[in-house]
Amino acid sequence: MASLFRPTLRAVATRALHTQAAAPTTVPSALSLIRSQPSQYVVASVAGRKYLLTPRDLLTVPRLKDVKVGDVLRLSDIHELGSREYTIRGNPTIPPEQVRVEATVVEHTKGKMELIFKKKRRKGYERTVQHKQTYTRLRIGPIDIVEDASS
Repeated sequence: MASLFRPTLRAVATRALHTQAAAPTTVPSALSLIRSQPSQYVVASVAGRKYLLTPRDLLTVPRLKDVKVGDVLRLSDIHELGSREYTIRGNPTIPPEQVRVEATVVEHTKGKMELIFKKKRRKGYERTVQHKQTYTRLRIGPIDIVEDASS
């Protein structure tokens, strides 16, 4: 009875052969393989931090002072580009001529109210400082992998 549920060696070998793919040897061939996949992601630096981004993501970053709502930002520091089966890593970044990712500024907002309580013992000194951290929200656009990347 247990042998009915156990996969046979032939089924395992067929599955392993089916899932193995030839590794691309050049960057343009790797880009075309990633382009053919149904979904892609990038790891990009925004405001000094790295984020894993996919199209239509809503990203909250610390306040970007020099942008307005509706501005379109081009992300130039892309560290990694990938799909479910393939990945390209930059050294340290992928050139912007090969991959284009744009983000649209959706809003400038504030976080929750934070209370900071300061006290010096035995001195009667107690202060409460309140503030809200400011943030910028970005909507990530499509990931465009350039067809004729000359590299």
